[in-house]
Amino acid sequence: MDYVLNFERLDKTSLPMVGGKNASLGEMIKAGIRVPPGFAVTTDSYLAFINEAQIKDSMYAVLTNLNPDDVEALNNAAAQVQELILDAPIPDDIQKAIAEGYSQLCNQCTVEVMPVAVRSSATAEDLPTASFAGQQDTYLWVEGTDKVVQKVRKCWASLFTPRAIAYRLKNKFEHEKVLISVGVQKMVNSKAAGVMFTINPTDGDNSKVLIEGSWGLGETVVSGSVNPDKFVVDKVMMEINERSISTKHIECVYDIEKGEVVNAELDPDLQCQCCMEDHEIKELVKIAKQIESHYGRAMDIEWAIDKDFLFPENMFIVQARPETVWSQRKTEPIIGGKTGRQLLMEQAMKRIKIP
Repeated sequence: MDYVLNFERLDKTSLPMVGGKNASLGEMIKAGIRVPPGFAVTTDSYLAFINEAQIKDSMYAVLTNLNPDDVEALNNAAAQVQELILDAPIPDDIQKAIAEGYSQLCNQCTVEVMPVAVRSSATAEDLPTASFAGQQDTYLWVEGTDKVVQKVRKCWASLFTPRAIAYRLKNKFEHEKVLISVGVQKMVNSKAAGVMFTINPTDGDNSKVLIEGSWGLGETVVSGSVNPDKFVVDKVMMEINERSISTKHIECVYDIEKGEVVNAELDPDLQCQCCMEDHEIKELVKIAKQIESHYGRAMDIEWAIDKDFLFPENMFIVQARPETVWSQRKTEPIIGGKTGRQLLMEQAMKRIKIP
């Protein structure tokens, strides 16, 4: 039984052991995508914990016969299950495995105490037909073995937030069959970060990549707490067709004095400045096309640019999942009976001047 698995050992077949998010990270590493190193605390760890702590039966008993529309009942059930998880002892062998995984990651990065992101990765998330994204917890800039173990426990508990419980009930996912893994990944010391789609989510145009970004860590973009810079880029010509530079008042950064990640006021000189260079935008599009080609479908991707490295080694992908909005819509007939590729190539050829 593996309580911990390095990302490099994972791929898409690892989903039952490490959840959708972690499996995707391993899959991208195997495809040659630049992903920050890390490891997964497996679903075996979670199962061993709830079994050895003898809380499993009590947890699922609380969730029996719940109405997903009864907010008060959901809140009470969530609180009870989370309390069971947060109070139960974690077996020594699981704590030891997590400590060893973290120690090896620190050694790999030649840092005594490595700041990491601790992210939940459920077995039912990042699926092409369901959108569990954001339902479980993520903790950024976690330092030290004890804090990593503590955040792993909190990620386990986040499988039972009221929102997550209600979503599973409404979509007929059995609670007992949705397991949780936790990813522990080297933090990217981001000068800028954000998201990108290998399809334009506003109109479903699959000839474009949409990139959204802002200064600092990507949580401001993901959470919607900042209006990000936006770029629409043509996949074939690699031209930036649309560019929107927003006023960005805050950035997500690590506060050394507080010892935590905070939203801080951005330097006035940077608020209206574009958070990315054109060559960085085009490199992200290149990576997005590589990821889309590997998965064979439109993708929703999180990226970060590390201020501690030189281009292009500073371009990292920290998450990728299937796009779930346009991908589930019925394909409509193309005008004139032409395929999307034919129309795309016609558009590209119009821009090529032949002497």
